[in-house]
Amino acid sequence: MKKPGQTNAKQAAGEKASWLVKDGMVVGLGTGSTTAYAIIALGKRVLEGLDILGVPTSYQSAFLASENGILLTTLDEHPLIDIDIDGADQISNSAAIKGGGAAHTQEKIVALSSKYFVVVVDEAKYSEVLNHPVPLEVLPKARKLVGKQVKELGGNARLRMGVEKDGPVISDNGNFIMDADFRVIDNPEALASRLSQCTGIVEHGIFTNVDAIYIGKKDGSVEIQEF
Repeated sequence: MKKPGQTNAKQAAGEKASWLVKDGMVVGLGTGSTTAYAIIALGKRVLEGLDILGVPTSYQSAFLASENGILLTTLDEHPLIDIDIDGADQISNSAAIKGGGAAHTQEKIVALSSKYFVVVVDEAKYSEVLNHPVPLEVLPKARKLVGKQVKELGGNARLRMGVEKDGPVISDNGNFIMDADFRVIDNPEALASRLSQCTGIVEHGIFTNVDAIYIGKKDGSVEIQEF
């Protein structure tokens, strides 16, 4: 249990990465519990005079940024972002699996529009190999076709169902989310390429463009890996 005043692993990673942001930057604001700490930390710095613009990757990150005083912009106005800070469901070296929050399509658009992409995680999310199910944003009419194509690639895809609602999880873009289990993913780049060729998949959750990882530890320290 975290003691009063003690920094937890997620908070340590998020806050440490937030100091990469400098005055005048346009910042990609990722989605998830670890990234939330980075957004809150940036909000505190904005109150102290930091001048930045944020590009949110979801309604969740947009709401949190607004609540913390961060001015928002869009990729139409700033197609090249200085830095993007986001979380991951699992990461191994420079490849990550994202999409637990069903926002990986917009997250990937922002990540690939950034000069520098930083992933913030707690140590439980770091693994020697990737074996987490891969989130897929799928056109509703293509659900069964996608399941068939994933099976041909050696995986098993299931429709993600809502927790506090009946029916499937719906992305911010109005699509279904499926989770494809490939067990151990030996070659993330190759699987990413093959999933990108599947008809009906809007976007998959394998990210292979990570520039740095900030790994928060239980003792509040942060391990930094750069690629």
